[in-house]
Amino acid sequence: MLAAYQTARLALEDGSIWSGPAFGAPGTHLGEVVFNTSMTGYQEILTDPSYAGQIVVMTAPQIGNTGINNDDDEARQPFLSGFVVRELSPCVSNWRAASSLDVWLQAHNRLGIAGIDTRALTRKLRTGGTQKGILTTETAPSDADLVDQARAWPGLDDVDLVQAVTCDAAYEWTAPSDTEWEFRRWTVQPDIAVPPGGFSVVVYDFGVKHNMLRRLASLGCRITVVPARTTADDVLALHPHGVLLSNGPGDPSAIPYAVEMTRQLLGRVPMLGICLGHQIMGQAFGGKTYRLKFGHHGGNQPVKHIPTGRVEISAHNHNFAVDPDTLPPEVDVTHVNLNDNCCEGMRHRSLPALSIQYHPEAAPGPHDADPLFTEFVQMMAEHSREAVTRR
Repeated sequence: MLAAYQTARLALEDGSIWSGPAFGAPGTHLGEVVFNTSMTGYQEILTDPSYAGQIVVMTAPQIGNTGINNDDDEARQPFLSGFVVRELSPCVSNWRAASSLDVWLQAHNRLGIAGIDTRALTRKLRTGGTQKGILTTETAPSDADLVDQARAWPGLDDVDLVQAVTCDAAYEWTAPSDTEWEFRRWTVQPDIAVPPGGFSVVVYDFGVKHNMLRRLASLGCRITVVPARTTADDVLALHPHGVLLSNGPGDPSAIPYAVEMTRQLLGRVPMLGICLGHQIMGQAFGGKTYRLKFGHHGGNQPVKHIPTGRVEISAHNHNFAVDPDTLPPEVDVTHVNLNDNCCEGMRHRSLPALSIQYHPEAAPGPHDADPLFTEFVQMMAEHSREAVTRR
């Protein structure tokens, strides 16, 4: 543990300085400062690859209560740049805990800062928008020096962060959700003809969360996860029944290779895009993306499904969105965010392709959107039947 007297400072590009006790590993980290409104699930947030390059501010007042366990990581390591909390719990109380948050952050060389008025900081970010920041335990730089460093940092626009989080080689995933998992009440409809061994799904790893893979495995899918630069021809050579474009970090306009690959696959195999995958698909359809003022980060976003009027409470983590006015007429916007009316889902009218901006696999989090995985399986089944008919 860091010495009790060691202080960390968070400097923002607007000139404000925030200081408090440091925890985790000492050092200096630059990043975009964003706030997350989830009340639980800090371990899943810390290990979500979509936070690469970001300093995450938790609005929940006390963090660390349940420690860190060996089961809930969403990726092989944390990729975020820093962690900001109001109060770091002085004790750990959970039967699954394997270590404290402090010890775990040390092991992964990540820095946290406590004692911050996260309500005031969140209001600043919400009012002024996402800011560049620097988090450090160094004492030599002055406050003004730190502000200058934050301002000089180029930020995350036009930066490909996917290459920092994607897998190095393709691999198979077989582990389903736990049998106690609440999602089990949503299953594939009995009239779906599942091929022997289940549907084969290729998952593009742009920063995929493990629970996305677990949900597909729970529906009987055979999953192959592939690196982000895998070509469309290499994917088709695997003869998948469907392709999933995963979540991931950064600016969606900075990964044209992913957009081109998606363009080549559209219409040839059923496709599902989630979060960054949604933004990639939107560009492949011909649309454009734009940066949100402060993004959507948290487990309490209301989203309306336009065809039915059903409102889902959903989990989000994105700074960019698809501009619906740039989409072609053959693409329908299926979901909108009721807070800011941004596009949260799309479906092509003639091609087997759909996407949502938020996280149907959220764990922990609201489960309203989980049936999307069943919808994807149904789409694969329909496409398979049509292929047989065409023969």
